[in-house]
Amino acid sequence: MDEIDGPARQITFGALFREPYSHYLGWLYARLQERGFPDIRVAHSAVVRTIDAEKGSRVTTLAERAGMTKQSMAYLVDSLIDLDYLEIVPDPKDKRAKLARLTRRGRKLMATAAALGAEYEALLAGRIGADKMAELRRLLTRVATALPDWKPGE
Repeated sequence: MDEIDGPARQITFGALFREPYSHYLGWLYARLQERGFPDIRVAHSAVVRTIDAEKGSRVTTLAERAGMTKQSMAYLVDSLIDLDYLEIVPDPKDKRAKLARLTRRGRKLMATAAALGAEYEALLAGRIGADKMAELRRLLTRVATALPDWKPGE
């Protein structure tokens, strides 16, 4: 982890967020590959974590939510279409627009990832204790709700 030198020599705030998340992502994507999704990559999370799982989303909306360019998001969406996780359908609210929507395989991916997330949380609770895990969840929820309304890059 990143550390700073000096009398206090402590782990940086950024590392305290980054390291556990990086560990989780590595664990999650290794398990996804084991469970029938060998072609899914961490980069695809920009789509998976921002898509409306019920209705689908426009590429521009996905890009905005992920804090990336429309072109970069379109590349990821095209990749997931080729891998049969997404399909393109007309937007019922605007016939000129298109939505990226989860396919059956995409919904299975989302369900598997959610189950794995719960499994990871239980594993972590086993390492730090159920009481500490509950406290961590409460604190992270508080942090998430206390963040100002800003978009990456501003």
